[in-house]
Amino acid sequence: MSQFPNLMFENLIEGDYTGEGDLIQLITDEEEEGPGKESFEEEIPILSVRNTVLFPGVVIPITVGRQRSIRLVKKAQKGNKLIGVCAQINHNNDDPAWDDIYQVGTLAKIIKMIVLPDGNTTIIIQGKKRFKIREQVTDDPYFIAKVDYLDENFPKSSRKIKALEESLKEAATRILYLNPEIPREAQVALDNIDNTAFLTHFLSSNINAPVESKQRLLEINDGVDRATLLLEFMMKDIQMLELKSEIQKKVHTDIDQQQRDYFLRQQMKVLQTELGEEGPEKEVDDLRTRGDLKLWSKEVAKHFDKELDKILRINPSAAEYPIALNYAETLVDLPWNEYTQDNFDLKHAKKVLDGDHFGLDKVKDRIIEYLAVLKLKNDLKGPILCLYGPPGVGKTSLGKSVAKALGRKYIRMSLGGLHDEAEIRGHRKTYVGAMPGKIIQNMKKVKISNPVFVLDEIDKLSSDFRGDPSSAFLEVLDPEQNSTFMDNYLEVEYDLSKVLFIATANSLDTIQPALRDRMEIIEVTGYTQEEKVEIAKRHLVPKQRKEHGLKANQITFEKAALVKIIEDYTRESGVRSLERVIGKVVRNIAKSIAMEEEYDPKITPETVRKVLGSEIFDKEIYEDNSIAGVVTGLAWTSVGGEILFIESSLSRGKGKLTLSGQLGDVMKESAMTALSYLKSRAESLGIDHRVFDQYDLHIHVPAGAVPKDGPSAGITMLTAMASVYTQRKIKAKVAMTGEISLIGKVMPVGGIKEKILAAKRAGIKEIILCKKNKRDIEEIDQRYVKGIDFHFVDRVDEVLDIALMKNKVDRPLIFNFDSEKKKGE
Repeated sequence: MSQFPNLMFENLIEGDYTGEGDLIQLITDEEEEGPGKESFEEEIPILSVRNTVLFPGVVIPITVGRQRSIRLVKKAQKGNKLIGVCAQINHNNDDPAWDDIYQVGTLAKIIKMIVLPDGNTTIIIQGKKRFKIREQVTDDPYFIAKVDYLDENFPKSSRKIKALEESLKEAATRILYLNPEIPREAQVALDNIDNTAFLTHFLSSNINAPVESKQRLLEINDGVDRATLLLEFMMKDIQMLELKSEIQKKVHTDIDQQQRDYFLRQQMKVLQTELGEEGPEKEVDDLRTRGDLKLWSKEVAKHFDKELDKILRINPSAAEYPIALNYAETLVDLPWNEYTQDNFDLKHAKKVLDGDHFGLDKVKDRIIEYLAVLKLKNDLKGPILCLYGPPGVGKTSLGKSVAKALGRKYIRMSLGGLHDEAEIRGHRKTYVGAMPGKIIQNMKKVKISNPVFVLDEIDKLSSDFRGDPSSAFLEVLDPEQNSTFMDNYLEVEYDLSKVLFIATANSLDTIQPALRDRMEIIEVTGYTQEEKVEIAKRHLVPKQRKEHGLKANQITFEKAALVKIIEDYTRESGVRSLERVIGKVVRNIAKSIAMEEEYDPKITPETVRKVLGSEIFDKEIYEDNSIAGVVTGLAWTSVGGEILFIESSLSRGKGKLTLSGQLGDVMKESAMTALSYLKSRAESLGIDHRVFDQYDLHIHVPAGAVPKDGPSAGITMLTAMASVYTQRKIKAKVAMTGEISLIGKVMPVGGIKEKILAAKRAGIKEIILCKKNKRDIEEIDQRYVKGIDFHFVDRVDEVLDIALMKNKVDRPLIFNFDSEKKKGE
């Protein structure tokens, strides 16, 4: 709607109108009766205006700035003061042609002309009558055209016209009510209009519609159609104003509530200050100050500030407040790009590793090589280390030594029995009691972005309905992905690429292939007896002495005493049991000192037997070769290597094969393969073929409570069968390991070092291996294989030639065969 008329004239005199087409709409008292009936000239000058459409009876001011328009206005002012006003099609065109103006316009009379100080001219014009351009006369010095004048064609008063008029006024009144920017005095002007034709012109000029819509109203000749379209435009305007009013009312209500909350918070703040308590604003300010010191990325900083702003909007008594506060504290407590300086002095690193661990030369060399690459590249984009070996050999403590050598902080995370993926990735904040995963928790605890992170017992991960943690580690242990590790709780990316991950495992079989592929496997083998003695002297005895409060002169161990403990009271690859047994001896001495009893500070083998009792294990567990069918084999277990015996016996029967000793499927298949091969070679070995049909064969592997499986006992089983069928002795103190095929080939097996150490402990002098296992022997320190003769073979026949002696056992089995039945019987 138009602004208040009196105000418009004041503004006009003050020269506030700028730009052609800026307008203020108003009416004069003389036009309330509607347009006059006088006749007008056929040829008139045409003034093009922008952003407005002039309607008959309406008075508007127009600022004229173009030279062509100024000449037209001055000429008309001196003459009859009548001009034609047409709207421009394109309001951005400063020099319009005939095609750039609408063909229907309004004849106007210049009521007043004012020349402004800036050179522009403002005219106040009143619309008289609509016209349509019939002929374009000229455009120089301004537009002149011949026009046809258009009648209003408004029917006389009727019920329909009256209803239409009332509808227009009601819509206009509604718009006045909804739009507070329109002065209330405009209602007075609206109430004083009683001419339907002029009412439509007045409202058409003042509706909130684009120029195209107003021009469309001007061009309609039928008054009822024009009024109907006008009412449609006004109803759309009412709908828009009602929607705006509803939005403003809602926003106003929200603002009132916020102002109330703000007022209450301010009161709480004053009360807390008086009581000496800190309010939520103080907590947020402290967090923001700490956040400013963090070296995080712009994205994380923006996210952190957003979370703090959210905390300020939450009522401190609401349940969401402590959750949001804990989240912000977690973010600021984490280390972001905060590193310790690495010590890449490799000589220092080697000294630290040697000082903390005796032996394990191959492993320590691999770690030094790895640190050398880090020194040259100065980044950690490489495989993750995985130390793999039996329990108690120092895998976890190796990780701690690496951290000490590099000068980094150390974290250890035990993965044994972990079965929930959320333990790695964390819980989403929507859950009650949500927290970040253990990776982020440990990073928060260590407060450094580049620690040495030991993932202990990674092979003990399990999975259930809550997810698969080993799959979550695929991202953690991938150098290409862990720079953008996403914890479900954090919701922002966290860089783990500078963390040195070292995993430990006892077995590789239970690690899923994709995870194993991401790690560089470094095998940590068991210790020899010599290494265990040195470890006990250098580390275990001093440690136990210190833990029990004894001085160096109060207890000393002879080497023979340590050897006795290792051989007779422990049997393991590592040194955990050895440490416990030494601790038991030290406690016995500590008791004597505390009770002021006499004791000998020097621990001898006799002292060991007195304190520990009878020997648990026998040193010589090798069984003699007086019985046919008993062969010594070599086995690998999770605690190191062991020797095992394959026992076989024959009894009268129908050629049945019996296997006992809790053997696995692979081991059973090895026995069947060995028997099949032996049957095919019976003649060359001097075995009567009838024995296979008339005697049952029983193969037993002692320690029946212990499950056993694997193909490495193949040649051992075959040799035992050959011995029992031929009743020939087995060569003394010989052991063997290797897989066999059905055609008599000997194939390589694993765990050679552990098996060799077990054989040496048992007093074995000769070992039969596959030729392809020769490379494994070459990698073992020659000190540990001294005194053992190795036989490398390709075929089973070579095994039998070495292992079987020519002479039979002292009391051989006498075979009695049933006489062959005649055919047809």
